[in-house]
Amino acid sequence: MPFWPAGWMSGAEGWTRRTLIAGGLALTAVPARARQDADVAAPAGRYLGMVEDGVLAFRGIRYGSAARFQAPVAEPRSQAPVVARSFGPVAPQAGSRYQPQSEDCLFLNVWTTDAHPAAGKPVMVYIHGGAYSSGSSTDPLNEGGRLAASGDVVVVTINHRLNALGYLYLARLDPQFADSGNAGQLDLILALKWVRDNIAAFGGDPHRIMLFGQSGGGAKIATLMGMPAARGLFHRAATMSGQQVTASGPLNATLRTRVYLARLGIDPANLAPLLTMPVDRLVEGLAATDPVLGGSVYFGPVLDMKWLTRHPFWPDANPQSNAIPMLLGNTRDEARAFLPPGSPKLTGLTRDNLAERMAPELRVDIHPEWVVAQFRARYPAITPAELLWAAVTAGRSWRGQVIEAELRAAANAPTWVYQCDFTDPARPEQGAPHTMDIALAFGTTAHGSSLSGDSPAARAASAAMMRAFSGFARTGTLPWPQYRTDSRTTMIFDTVSRVENDPRAWERALFARVPYIQPGS
Repeated sequence: MPFWPAGWMSGAEGWTRRTLIAGGLALTAVPARARQDADVAAPAGRYLGMVEDGVLAFRGIRYGSAARFQAPVAEPRSQAPVVARSFGPVAPQAGSRYQPQSEDCLFLNVWTTDAHPAAGKPVMVYIHGGAYSSGSSTDPLNEGGRLAASGDVVVVTINHRLNALGYLYLARLDPQFADSGNAGQLDLILALKWVRDNIAAFGGDPHRIMLFGQSGGGAKIATLMGMPAARGLFHRAATMSGQQVTASGPLNATLRTRVYLARLGIDPANLAPLLTMPVDRLVEGLAATDPVLGGSVYFGPVLDMKWLTRHPFWPDANPQSNAIPMLLGNTRDEARAFLPPGSPKLTGLTRDNLAERMAPELRVDIHPEWVVAQFRARYPAITPAELLWAAVTAGRSWRGQVIEAELRAAANAPTWVYQCDFTDPARPEQGAPHTMDIALAFGTTAHGSSLSGDSPAARAASAAMMRAFSGFARTGTLPWPQYRTDSRTTMIFDTVSRVENDPRAWERALFARVPYIQPGS
């Protein structure tokens, strides 16, 4: 018997209202008469949005504000109507195409097809990727209109403070900055409180809020699952190529802070200049060399014993969130995005220098020549580039998700796993790299920046993924078996999606023999 209801795995052209109802996903018809304006009265104020292809879109809703390096405060109720027709500013970040940028960046966006409190639609809240240093909810791949319409859900996307502005840990240097190391997480918590209190006015069910996020967004969600202040604010979680097994320790976080301050020319004994320094200078300071990892300095959630009092997934899955249904996913070829053809690591790569180049990319302390020999014995025809991609994906990019899934299985927590294998038929050489699943999950495959392309195959994979995600938001369950260590059942999203038990088992087992330390811990 198939794990999917009849019709779930067909392409976008093949599923109908009848199919969706049979699969438990009744689709509310999009209003035939499109209006230019949308008007919603919520507890936080009256919001004026736009109607786009039958979907009501509200962009740039302010949910809070914050002084530099301090916890955010909620936006007071607006007495005048709030025009919500354009995105708010993006968090300041280095070398980004996202504009405009401002420290004043606490804005969210909402898409819905029925802004009426009686609608009671599931709510899908997306947290963007870019590690903790970059990215934005304004990326066109994160547009929520298609997902809102096809899944009969309310979609919310969030901007929040990033990099030093969101995660620079100053508390050990000056207690007045007690919240600094997790300020970006506190922004997300404040946004979720706004969603809880206001989303019914947009047609959402505040008791069915699902978080989903890719890469750094998934890591932020894993961290929220271990933050007491986030308890009760969401009811399902899906992480897409993003894990947070351990957070940054306070001593390493302080070491990074000192390196960053030195780059800015600031005395750690006098942090006052930080409060008045132009934000452009703060962004320039991100070029400081990380004293633990190398490369540019890392900032992320900190085990500060105030907001984060234990690691998210160490020594076990945090009991706080084990009752929350969780979907963990990754792409089959994650590392191809970090090590693309033509990059320095790939230029001149040979069998002879492969182990040397691969070793620092694995981010675990394992014998690199032995790893190379194991892969060559298992896959005799593998090329040096293919071996590099496969080993780095398994040892670095996939490893955290495996650990989280295994720990939740040990706790008998409701957990499902997927793997995105889809490859654009027009670009088979790119494989299924990191970020491939964003456009598939949002139905934004037609945008030029999508790695998936917009072929019938891409639309089929996207339709399957959107149905799974919106169905999970609706019911808190998925139509394939939960992840348990006796089978490790995994949904493979592809042109024709399918279920497999323990895919890439050999690669998982190879790296399971060495400890994993979350980069940045």
